[in-house]
Amino acid sequence: MNYLLALLLPPLSILLAGRPIIGIIIFFVWVPALLLSGGLTHPMFIILAWLLIYEGRNRQS
Repeated sequence: MNYLLALLLPPLSILLAGRPIIGIIIFFVWVPALLLSGGLTHPMFIILAWLLIYEGRNRQS
């Protein structure tokens, strides 16, 4: 479910993955990046969210 959320709102999925500080920082970078680039940087944030979610799952195991 968190991977699906990462497609739409990467900062929120990072926050829910257990990385609150990184999620807040990414939010303040993500919003201007979306507005200034017209959404071209969005895939970069999706990949970052997926990597952090995957790393969090491996850390718990």
